[in-house]
Amino acid sequence: MSDSGTPEDGSGDDTVTLAIDIGGTGLKASVLDRSGEMEHDRVRVDTPYPMPPDKLVTVLCDLVKPLGGFDRASAGFPGMVREGVVLSAPHFVSPDGPGGTPSAALVRAWSRFDLQTALSRALAKPCRVANDADVQGAAVVRGEGLELVMTLGTGLGTALFHRGLLLPHLELAHHPFKKDSSYNEVIGDAARKQVGHKKWQKRVLEAIDTLRELCFFDHCYLGGGNASRIDAELPEDVTIVSNDAGIQGGIKLWERSGAHPPA
Repeated sequence: MSDSGTPEDGSGDDTVTLAIDIGGTGLKASVLDRSGEMEHDRVRVDTPYPMPPDKLVTVLCDLVKPLGGFDRASAGFPGMVREGVVLSAPHFVSPDGPGGTPSAALVRAWSRFDLQTALSRALAKPCRVANDADVQGAAVVRGEGLELVMTLGTGLGTALFHRGLLLPHLELAHHPFKKDSSYNEVIGDAARKQVGHKKWQKRVLEAIDTLRELCFFDHCYLGGGNASRIDAELPEDVTIVSNDAGIQGGIKLWERSGAHPPA
């Protein structure tokens, strides 16, 4: 408990949450009030490369300086994250960024890097880090049955929620989808640019059908920068959501992922 009588995890009525969206092409952040409304215009910078872990922490700290004070922080990361520790960072292991040749030094640097603790120490606030699709999903799910979130961006992100509770993250994007190619390789942004909108959109719809058979989801939400490109008629159990959910999920992540971790 702080001297002001507010819990140190920022769970008081006037809690302000710093929400960070880490992407392969851009880094975004804003601060949210208790209701999830943005208290400050979103700030953004292009993602610089190469991007070792210590550089990411420094760039994020510089990015959020104009946003003012906050009580706690949340960050969505484009890779496999478990309890705030990075298990995979596909966009950041190449000096050239997404799709580039991995560097052995960067692979070692990112392997099991505790981003949650590093950010918490750098920001001097309690922090929670999760996969970016997990964070976006926290903002949009209704808490009804099994809900699947798919983010269409540089690659494919996925998250599963059961009755509103975030389930352990699965990197479905790296699983074979068509002819031994993964979901990332078939419906990622590079594939969209290569094959054109019509074929890419057809692949997205096939991916939804495949994941429906795999998960038996009750509802699926499509987010990410490329979700707005979908112009086909969607099934009743599929909804396109705003890309701003990547920021707005920052506050919901604390509610949907269980007890607060130690700062």
